[in-house]
Amino acid sequence: MRGNVLNHDFLRGNRTPGAILLNMLLAAASLFVNGFGVYLTIQANIGAGPWDVLNLGLSKTLGILYGSASIAVSCTILLIDIAMKEPIGIAMFIDAIVVGKSVDFFNRINAVPARQSLVSGIPVMIIGLFIMAYTQYTYMIASLGCGPRDTLLVGLAKRVKRIPIGAVSIALLSLATLTGWLLGGPVGVGTLICAFATGPIMQVAFRTVHFDPTGVRHQRLTDSLRAIIAGRAASEANGFTSGHRRRMQMQGLGKYRTIRRHIRRCLFRHLRLADFSIYHQ
Repeated sequence: MRGNVLNHDFLRGNRTPGAILLNMLLAAASLFVNGFGVYLTIQANIGAGPWDVLNLGLSKTLGILYGSASIAVSCTILLIDIAMKEPIGIAMFIDAIVVGKSVDFFNRINAVPARQSLVSGIPVMIIGLFIMAYTQYTYMIASLGCGPRDTLLVGLAKRVKRIPIGAVSIALLSLATLTGWLLGGPVGVGTLICAFATGPIMQVAFRTVHFDPTGVRHQRLTDSLRAIIAGRAASEANGFTSGHRRRMQMQGLGKYRTIRRHIRRCLFRHLRLADFSIYHQ
């Protein structure tokens, strides 16, 4: 992960509430732009990616927005991840909500009209995949957790060790595509492009920013909460120390003023007595 400006120890470590908050904002912004990439792959209109076939199929069958269907699928997968006792991070919850609602937003403003041919659809699909790849990089360097689907894939692969993770990925994507197609989701050339081109495009994107995803150590939700609580406790302790120091300073200043007033009174009395004795002599 050398050579990128976002690789900073303060942010990467997630050791303070401020660093965690900044990385949460980074993850949310990345996922919002990632949603635009997903939106482009849908608007290419040549068949959606495997998971989007499922989301769009649910949306069509239930008469709900794409974002609502995406959140339902993501939350279901997140529950499965939790049941498998896989590591959960704060960014996974952000992922489950932001991407789907980002797609709804761009749909609402009709940012890019749906393509009407394969020739015009393929470039839009490729652009969308590149946007998704680069935002995956900025999302991952936040180090606050992988996406729910990636965590599911890793969790399943660990439980079927005799089967290569590539085969597990194909089986998972095939299941999502088949289920989505049965629900009326769009399957086509774009589905194959997403399935087989996403990995190579992501590798190209990561290489251009000198990013090695295997070097990322994602922070678990429990560790993030501990860091936040510890940070607040330290802040309160510092506030107490500063307040105590200020009170002690004020008390010291008060004592100084009292002594000064006492000295003034004594001097005033002595001067009056001296004047009185001189006058009577």
